[in-house]
Amino acid sequence: MDYRFLLKEENDAVRERYELSMERIKSLETEDMKLPYGSYFKGVAGFIRQIGNLVESRRDEGVREKMSLEELQRENHALYEDILPENYDKSWANPDYAAGILGEAMGQLMAFLYTEIRSDIVYAFEMRLTHITILNEVFLEVYNLFSLAWEEGREKPDKQAVKDALYWFVSDYTDLTVTWRVREGLDPGLSFAAHIIMDSDLNDLRYLYRYGDYISGSELRLAAFMNSLPQETIDKMADTYTEGFCKGFEVMGRDLKKKRTVAVEYRLGFERMIRKAVENFRAMGLEVIFCRSAVESVNRRSNGRRGYYGAFANRQYDYDHRYDSALYMGNGFKERKLSVLKAAYEKYRKEAAWYAGPALVETFGEDGFTPVNKAAALKLNAHQEELTVAYANESRQIVNRYMPGDETSFTIIAFPRPEIGPDFEAVFKETIRINTLDYEKYRRIQQRIIDALDKARHVIITGRGGNETSMKVMLHRLEDGAKETNFENCVSDVNIPLGEVFTSPLLTGTEGLLHVSSVYVEDYLFKNLRIKFENGRVADYSCGNFEGGGSGEEGLSQGRALVKQVIMRSHDWLPLGEFAIGTNTTAYAMARRFGIGQKLPILIAEKMGPHFAVGDTCYSFAEDSPMYNPDGKEMIARDNEISLLRREDPSRAYFSCHTDITIPYSELGDIKAVDEEGGEIYIIRQGRFVLKGTEELNDALAEM
Repeated sequence: MDYRFLLKEENDAVRERYELSMERIKSLETEDMKLPYGSYFKGVAGFIRQIGNLVESRRDEGVREKMSLEELQRENHALYEDILPENYDKSWANPDYAAGILGEAMGQLMAFLYTEIRSDIVYAFEMRLTHITILNEVFLEVYNLFSLAWEEGREKPDKQAVKDALYWFVSDYTDLTVTWRVREGLDPGLSFAAHIIMDSDLNDLRYLYRYGDYISGSELRLAAFMNSLPQETIDKMADTYTEGFCKGFEVMGRDLKKKRTVAVEYRLGFERMIRKAVENFRAMGLEVIFCRSAVESVNRRSNGRRGYYGAFANRQYDYDHRYDSALYMGNGFKERKLSVLKAAYEKYRKEAAWYAGPALVETFGEDGFTPVNKAAALKLNAHQEELTVAYANESRQIVNRYMPGDETSFTIIAFPRPEIGPDFEAVFKETIRINTLDYEKYRRIQQRIIDALDKARHVIITGRGGNETSMKVMLHRLEDGAKETNFENCVSDVNIPLGEVFTSPLLTGTEGLLHVSSVYVEDYLFKNLRIKFENGRVADYSCGNFEGGGSGEEGLSQGRALVKQVIMRSHDWLPLGEFAIGTNTTAYAMARRFGIGQKLPILIAEKMGPHFAVGDTCYSFAEDSPMYNPDGKEMIARDNEISLLRREDPSRAYFSCHTDITIPYSELGDIKAVDEEGGEIYIIRQGRFVLKGTEELNDALAEM
């Protein structure tokens, strides 16, 4: 069913409730309210009235078509104005500001409520009146609690009464919010963005304001730059991207012909390339799903965005609300959400069976974000962290039943954004070159590395200069070296650009310190990151992001908390899921030449030196599917001691995360393969390839 027609039916059914709630909210502007809470309710009511005006304008697209670029920019700025960095100190979405005016306990709740209501921007553009209506109603419910308290001569209602209203709002409506999220991730008919991408005049940059996301100057410049590129360049970018997805099915021995849909995820501004990619996917028999990055807390990710999305209006705002689920996460809520998730996938099991996987376009170039830990921001307690981790594991198992990991694939490619600096256009063109390097050359060189590593019992990796890395990585035993290998020869398929060999190490005996002076992980820049391993498990970790802020102990504690949130994904420990050697020295040379090493995403950075991933292996939920290298050998290192537990208890085998950390060549000392008798074969010495047949990789390094 067409998205717009489906929404018309839903909107007609809820219109009376919507209009009644809007009228009631409008009337609040004339009511007497007790301060300081009245300031909050009148301020948020004013925002909701903005949403009502937006809905009215969306009903007549002819009116919006006549709006100039400048008018659309003013509207976009007005919608996001109060959370922009220059205004955020006095925004009701800022937990510390709300707590300072309304009191810590009530301020937390009110900041949560306003943040949920800010989802209305997206709902208004998509004309999802049901979602707007339920937010209006919970806002009025909370207001009525205050109004009743004032009538009874009390300053405010009981905190628990307000918290209960918000809890039951989230819990009761999971049938709507979670089910909608599942469907929009599977059903091309709900792809709001498809009409914008395929039907708009992309030379008219007003199209960017049809999404409802925050649009900065970067999106405008990126879209204009994309429009300036010759069609052959756009075709090359899109072809590399879509062919990588297709190759993923080929190298994994999976049948793409059984699938009907693919999910495309991207940052706004890339529409010209995305339009060509849609045409390519359709030629493969795949219809494209466009699923927006989630806006409501029940569906948001605490680590980064997935889907399509615009600029970050304020990274601190997102950081402050990363744990808003602390308001309602408990045993009962976790089980309810799992139940709704399972019911949703059962309802859309046919669409789930057709799903081929995600195709991601990542971006890089933005300055590193250094967060401030707000005292009043909601935080998960230890029990809630356990429940969050358990939900992630159990929900992934549910998803895997309907979309088995051994029947899907993915691809990821990355391009720079204008924030990379004055060399943006040169970096962009160089990135295209890196994404299309010679497949056969790298396949041949990487096979030399694999042949040497397959003689080893373990590998030793050390740093140099100020890098203190000293790691020992244990490898699986090969029963038949003529037919088996420990390392996958990764060229240009799912992970673009090419350039790595990787394995799932044995955990027993794997030990040491991983140290990196600076590295980007999930859009966060980590400084002086240190992770200690014992028997392949993370035993300790720290970072220097907060050194100098408060006492030394406080900085250490905040650094550990950031590592646990972003890298450990709230787990107390994780296994080493992957060890790899990156071979893309061309990418490394580009990074050094333009001085952008710290701004590269892990997708490229992992190809620029050895990298280690904590969490699941690269083969999670597909360990039993054979995987073969181009030389015909089976890659047998698809399991470790933890993933093997899936045969007894899947909840103990998976962690629903896989986080890569790379040591750049500039900090890398040696990598050597050590056999059973202690014999050593050097792959890299002091940051340079020395294994016979790999010396060509040093050419790019010598040019720097």
